[in-house]
Amino acid sequence: MVMIRSSRPLLLLIALVVGLTSSATATNVTYDGRAIIINGERRLLFGGSIHYPRSTADMWPGLIQKAKEGGLDAIDTYIFWNAHEPRKGEYNFAGNLDFIKFIKIVKEAGLYVVLRIGPYVCAEWNYGGFPVWLHQILGIELRTDNEIFKAEMQNFTTLIVDMVKKENLLASQGGPIILTQIENEYGNFIEKYGAAGKQYMQWCADMAESLDVGVPWIMCQEPDAPAPMINTCNGFYCHKFKPNRPDSPKMWTENWTGWFQAWGEGQPYRPVEDLAYAVAYFFESGGSFQNYYMYHGGTNFGRTSGGPYLMTSYDYDAPLDEYGTSFITYS
Repeated sequence: MVMIRSSRPLLLLIALVVGLTSSATATNVTYDGRAIIINGERRLLFGGSIHYPRSTADMWPGLIQKAKEGGLDAIDTYIFWNAHEPRKGEYNFAGNLDFIKFIKIVKEAGLYVVLRIGPYVCAEWNYGGFPVWLHQILGIELRTDNEIFKAEMQNFTTLIVDMVKKENLLASQGGPIILTQIENEYGNFIEKYGAAGKQYMQWCADMAESLDVGVPWIMCQEPDAPAPMINTCNGFYCHKFKPNRPDSPKMWTENWTGWFQAWGEGQPYRPVEDLAYAVAYFFESGGSFQNYYMYHGGTNFGRTSGGPYLMTSYDYDAPLDEYGTSFITYS
């Protein structure tokens, strides 16, 4: 008689070991009314924006290393929908659009990532990051409670989340992504959409939560951000900003180091003393996370610059100039 042993105990043991290994490498990111909490520790975090398509892929390691040497804890980037899906259903993630590679380089440097999916980004980028083909779909209305638009937005957002999950890049998987963002600065326009705008904002929150990323979601410039979204501040000064819920930390997602430049206008400049004062005042007033926008502005290659007559340079008077060079002067 041949005895056949069940493999079920062995499979259960393997599953247990894999589960313990996964939980051991995962980073637990939560928050309370004082700060973002990483593995049980409240953190004061410094971030800086570097947009992967505004530089070349061979520049990324140097930019990120300089950001680390500059004292940053995290790199913040948008995801640019129209660059990745220039035609409906046709995707491009090659070259300087390989955001997965970009995030992995950040991870190798030992820094966190704030992934601002949007997928509307503004960012002085052509059409705010929306693919032009969206505008050509019959019956679509952008950024409101419109089923056609929401289906396209959810499709792209899910694609991006699935891509980072596949590479284990979320903090909940042991990766560097500690925060994710849905929509962008919608509070500047929500009144235009009335009740449909509020319904859309709630849908955004529900859709984002359904993606189960295991890290907090943020909504910048959105005073009515529904729970559990964390609403955040963008601007030159955010010390007076207060979150819309007492259990949300005070976060500054865009501390503008300068400004974008239009043809024929002077080069924007913000004194570093003013920038330092604004940061110190923000933390003194209860802030817990601030992000320099930009830390490296870079270049609007091709026809990516948005707005009327904006230059290809997106230098933004950032700590690292358009070419990735940092200048230190001594008096």
